[in-house]
Amino acid sequence: MARILVTDGEQRAALAVVRSLGRGGHQALVSAARVPSIAGASRYCVEEVPAPDPLANPVGFRTAIAKACRDHDVDILLPITESAIIAVSEDGGNLDELGVRLPPPGFETFNAVSDKAALMEVAEGLGIAVPPGITIRAGERPEPPPSWFPAVLKPGRSVRGASGTMQKHAVSHVRDAAAFRSALAALPESAFPLLLQGTIRGPGIGVFLLMWDGRPVLSFGHRRLREKPPTGGVSVLKESVSLDPVLLRQSIELVNAFHWQGVAMVEYKVDERTGTPYLMEVNGRFWGSLQLAVDSGADFPLALIDLMEGRSPAVVPPRLGVSNRWFWGDVDHLWAVSRGMGPDRGGMRLVQTLRALGGLLWASRPGVHGDVLKLSDPRPFLVESRGWLRGGRR
Repeated sequence: MARILVTDGEQRAALAVVRSLGRGGHQALVSAARVPSIAGASRYCVEEVPAPDPLANPVGFRTAIAKACRDHDVDILLPITESAIIAVSEDGGNLDELGVRLPPPGFETFNAVSDKAALMEVAEGLGIAVPPGITIRAGERPEPPPSWFPAVLKPGRSVRGASGTMQKHAVSHVRDAAAFRSALAALPESAFPLLLQGTIRGPGIGVFLLMWDGRPVLSFGHRRLREKPPTGGVSVLKESVSLDPVLLRQSIELVNAFHWQGVAMVEYKVDERTGTPYLMEVNGRFWGSLQLAVDSGADFPLALIDLMEGRSPAVVPPRLGVSNRWFWGDVDHLWAVSRGMGPDRGGMRLVQTLRALGGLLWASRPGVHGDVLKLSDPRPFLVESRGWLRGGRR
């Protein structure tokens, strides 16, 4: 049994990790900027400690995490968000002195796979389809032809950190050349290089992997059914699916090109016209839809800890057709559609809203699992609901 500190208790991924480890017999502690957090409220959390937001205050976060590891005799630290991974990477020496272990692959490898422009180049070299587009460097002001739009403007890195400061840059959806120029002019220099990519319309597919010594110990597939925002973002309703063998093989080849060790989620969009899966990104950390994998029998957190401690994890074929829903995210999806932010912006808003409402009600049927809402562990949902009702809706 290990004592494991899970950061970023506000995240659904942290909650899924805590539930997994607690059921597996480990002692899970949680750090969070807002206490109680949804992960800290779980019955499987043995202790919750405050720590600053790693994005807003990385130095304070590192100090608080080191203190928590020392005070609570932590064996393993699991940073959840990209900003937490960046922050603790600069404090590796102190963690080593405390005997605290971090999961693989190590920061240099994580940093390499987080570079979206470089990732696309590696993928193309392996014959993996990537969205058509260009890379824009700082100071460049290209004039893409109208046929490129609508498009997506992506920062080369979601989070950039240096000298104790961090900045997070979001993806922008641009309808035409004028919107592109406006979005480009509003971005700070730290957002560059950028990727301007054509929009791929179709379902999102995730290939979840746990790699160890060059081979997949655990693999899992999910399909996104609804997202927040509706134009593309975080999955709020998803289901477990059988992985296409070709997609699985190319995903393994892609992460192995970075000598990957540990967990990763390779994300694709499948073009609804051609059926071609296009690579979107690789998340080299635990992801928001992790609870679906755990509920389907693919227990990535527990298997990772087993491998870190020299044990062979128990692996069973995951169940297919399992559905999970993030309730408040689904409500936000409905809200966004009612405000005219649906994927079909040219359609009738009332029709789209009624369709989204019907989808929300249908997902409330028995048999659909909750990301946060679990009758066996209800407090996280109560904490999340209180935050949402106080103005947490986005």
